[in-house]
Amino acid sequence: MNNIKSTFTIKDLENISGIKAHTIRIWEKRYNLLSPERTDTNIRYYSSENLQKLLNVVLLNKNNIKISKIAEMSDDTIVLKARELAFKMAVNDEAINSFKLAMFQFDKTLFNNAYNRLLKRKTFREIFKDVFVPFLNHIGLLWQTDTLLPAHEHFISNLIVQKIQINIEKLEYSNKDSEVSYVLFLPENEIHELGLMYLNYELILRGYNTIYLGQSLPLDNLDYFFKSKTKVCFITSMTVQPYDDKVEEYFSEIEEVLKNTNHELIAIGNKAMTVDNVDFKAKITVYSSLKVFLNQF
Repeated sequence: MNNIKSTFTIKDLENISGIKAHTIRIWEKRYNLLSPERTDTNIRYYSSENLQKLLNVVLLNKNNIKISKIAEMSDDTIVLKARELAFKMAVNDEAINSFKLAMFQFDKTLFNNAYNRLLKRKTFREIFKDVFVPFLNHIGLLWQTDTLLPAHEHFISNLIVQKIQINIEKLEYSNKDSEVSYVLFLPENEIHELGLMYLNYELILRGYNTIYLGQSLPLDNLDYFFKSKTKVCFITSMTVQPYDDKVEEYFSEIEEVLKNTNHELIAIGNKAMTVDNVDFKAKITVYSSLKVFLNQF
């Protein structure tokens, strides 16, 4: 736990909360809502307690409680009212804010309460598309801005994985089309599998036969399926791997294997889109996102 981020810049707070740094400074100066420390060079930095308080304040403020009223509350009251509101109003933006709070506070109870409230109003598919996808996109932004640490992402990702797995277990396996098997895998050293795991759920929901191989799979591990006489549709997702200068080489290697077979490859993600204009000799299709693929599936 030593690598967990414990101090944040005002830009970090802006990225996480969605509240402009200028507004945060006004709340800090006018209402004394936050108490930053300063470095030797007089630069503000904020503790994890400041971050948690800000997220709670934002949640209350977005639900029509004026900043002046929030400023009159004790810290304990702000926490209590925010948790009550998060449990009660767990829909879309409120739920996403609850999940952010749960992630930075490592609060499994808050996550599960928000999720269970969502289930009373939405199906699991709606929760994933309306809440988890925007939330995961926000996590991606936090990664890009160096605001999020691996410990936070691993914690929240594992909780979402549990929900996907629970819902997969509830499905009936019917093998709608036995002539095609869908083999889902991630490239070597790629570990971001939430989207692929959810796609596995969607395929099973539709009655298709799937073989889920998961994270970080070297291509030679697919030899068994490459040699199969039954048609195989390989599906992969590319978030961080292969590296940009290796993407074309990766697709060329797959193309060489597939071009004399009836197999096909579907690749999803921004990295896959870098070969969108390539004229492959094998059946290879790329999609920018899981949502775009599912809309055409």
